[in-house]
Amino acid sequence: ADGDSLKVAGSTGTQLHVMSLEQKENMMTGEMTREQTRIELPQMSAEVKAIYIDPRQQWMYVINGRAQADVFSLRDRSLNGRYKLLEDGNAEITASAQLVGGISLIIGNSKGSMSQWFMARDTDGEQRFMRIRDFKMGKAPIRQIRAEQRRKGFIALDESGRLGVFHSTAHRTLLVEKVADGPGILTLSPRANQVLIESGGKLLPLTLDNPHPEVSWSSLWGKVWYENYDEPKYVWQSTASNSDFEPKLSLAPLTYGTLKAAFYAMLLAAPLAVAAAIYTAYFMAPGMRRKVKPVIELMEAMPTVILGFFAGLFLAPYLEAHLPGIFSLLLLTPIGILLAGFFWTRLPDSIRLRVPDGWEGAILIPVVLLVGWFSLSMSPHLENWFFGGDMSTWIRDELGITYDQRNALVVGIAMGFAVIPNIYSIAEDAVFSVPRSLTLGSLALGATPWQTLTRVVILTASPGIFSALMIGMGRAVGETMIVLMATGNTPIMDMNLFEGMRTLAANVAVEMPESEVGGSHYRVLFLAALVLLIFTFVMNTLAELIRQRLRKQYSLL
Repeated sequence: ADGDSLKVAGSTGTQLHVMSLEQKENMMTGEMTREQTRIELPQMSAEVKAIYIDPRQQWMYVINGRAQADVFSLRDRSLNGRYKLLEDGNAEITASAQLVGGISLIIGNSKGSMSQWFMARDTDGEQRFMRIRDFKMGKAPIRQIRAEQRRKGFIALDESGRLGVFHSTAHRTLLVEKVADGPGILTLSPRANQVLIESGGKLLPLTLDNPHPEVSWSSLWGKVWYENYDEPKYVWQSTASNSDFEPKLSLAPLTYGTLKAAFYAMLLAAPLAVAAAIYTAYFMAPGMRRKVKPVIELMEAMPTVILGFFAGLFLAPYLEAHLPGIFSLLLLTPIGILLAGFFWTRLPDSIRLRVPDGWEGAILIPVVLLVGWFSLSMSPHLENWFFGGDMSTWIRDELGITYDQRNALVVGIAMGFAVIPNIYSIAEDAVFSVPRSLTLGSLALGATPWQTLTRVVILTASPGIFSALMIGMGRAVGETMIVLMATGNTPIMDMNLFEGMRTLAANVAVEMPESEVGGSHYRVLFLAALVLLIFTFVMNTLAELIRQRLRKQYSLL
């Protein structure tokens, strides 16, 4: 049944009988009318063993005695087809059942195995009745199959009296045990915690303890072929509005999103923070250093919820409206700094010597501001000249790349801003702590300041710089509020800069308050937190080992 329509199917021998009943309401008078229609179907070539109709009343599956399934589309006859269910010509179909939701069929045969089938599109885009998974129970023929009413699990009883408990999506065989002396009749309670078997004139009540069958290593970390999907995929979708929804609890998209967010944050933060730390500690005048370093370290006091709020509500729409200007800024800023440095060297000594040694960096502030103003002011014109007036649409139409307003670019900028103070502070202390005797000795031997920096100072400070990067990486991996507010929280596996992601930390923060205590979803969220803990532990351990090795290697300098 589906709303105001009902389809009833039956058979007599090889002849199918399908009746469609519809109830319609007159919108003017409110009068209800009922229509009865007979659906004409061809006669089967063999005796019909079972008939199933999906809840949407789109497909009807007819299983016959020749190990074949005739699939009829009740809406488009051109989609009708016949499919061979068993490869072994000596095997016979002995049992079948429809899983909850009515999409999948479980077919049992005389060789003691079962298979799951449902409709999906093939590589040509055509709807086909496909064999998805196989389950092996033994060698005796399967006689009874009963599906759970709330999950994608089922139980089976074979001719030898062996009971099997299975879960289709997780592809798990949870139990195979002999419970009776021979074949019997099997039934399952609505909660799937009680089994009743009638065999040899005796009733055998059994209690089934099976709280979390849908969780397995393959369902958490591997590709799973879900119903209504055309191929196996990594999917996280824990809840839905309909009652027969199947939770999809793959941790792979969340782990991938965590690494993606950390990667783009470090892509911005690492070079800026390390370069700033080296310049501050080695080239900058002490008076200027005493002003610059506290200001940068003060950035760390900014609450991440404020950064996330700012990134989600202001930065994301601003970037979308000024994409050409943003990319121009990234391209022109280093060029502008190099040109400013070149022209500075060409100025007369009478002008250059007026700037105290170590204060030259202050001259670049107006250069950077000027390049930024020029890039952003030219953004609308660049968009009209090269991208048809809308760069985000051009990216989607011409490059085939999806553009979401809250994407990895926004997260990279916001998280990079949050991570820079951590990396800068530790790296600057490491560079500044290099013994002055090493620097003076290198200069005394004729090395230039740049050669001294690259061949002595950075090598000596490399353990501290590496530690700073690893701490920054750990900070980015564990970030919650920025990722929560600045992305669409879409659990996808794509390194596209213009699409969002969902991280482990953000997922726990969003879904934990609404999860059922003690349920599979609740436990998987704790597992996600454990994965995050293990990831940071392993990363920090490796970082410490590498730091110790670097320290030992360059301690003799």
